[in-house]
Amino acid sequence: MELLTREDVRRMSDNGTRGPVVVNKGQTLTPGARDWLAAHKVQAVYPQGREEGNLPSPAVYRTPSGATLTEKPEHMTHLKGNILVPKDHPRIAFRGMIDALEAETLLTQRAAADYPKLVAELEEVLSFVRNFIRCDVLDEPLKELNLCGYSAAQLREYSHYPDKHLGQPHFLPSHTDSPALLAVNRLRTLVRQTELSAYATFKDADGAVTRGDIILGLNRLSSLMWIMMCKLKGGQYERH
Repeated sequence: MELLTREDVRRMSDNGTRGPVVVNKGQTLTPGARDWLAAHKVQAVYPQGREEGNLPSPAVYRTPSGATLTEKPEHMTHLKGNILVPKDHPRIAFRGMIDALEAETLLTQRAAADYPKLVAELEEVLSFVRNFIRCDVLDEPLKELNLCGYSAAQLREYSHYPDKHLGQPHFLPSHTDSPALLAVNRLRTLVRQTELSAYATFKDADGAVTRGDIILGLNRLSSLMWIMMCKLKGGQYERH
């Protein structure tokens, strides 16, 4: 099942200036996408019929505790289906961090425009980041981790020992470094913040985590950012 997110329907409707948005078989709208379409009065059409995930929200909303609501309050949003939670709910906050991470990745691609290989790798990062929303909304496991040609174990190894594997020792970034390196460094810090948000979201009362796959994915993504920085510092990305 392909999820159409708020960003997807915004793009498909030219930021709400045209419509309708076509939802094909095998696609479903996220709650956020449905809210955005309703707010911008953009119609969604289903040429092959509606699927369960695309059915209109029931007239009665529910909360995780079992309470029912006849209207959606402004301070609440969809967790899943017709389940509403406050907008500061940890899972909503986590999804907001993913949204910010997507935006920062795009800005980093712009800053790295002189390095085609790095831009392509960041495009892979962008796809990886966007998949976190799907994994959270649909309760799906994160796929086996392989980013930019590195396995999860290699990402950890290379980031811990860049001198051995990349010929570039650990270093502290400086204002004299390239805009691309500084942009990747800023992206790295946001990945770390998102990892902390994920831990706060998916830990139980004893500190154990229910979505270790998501936390591991973010941890290894942070490792990839450091690998990219070391490769930039060592001149291993060709400029055009």
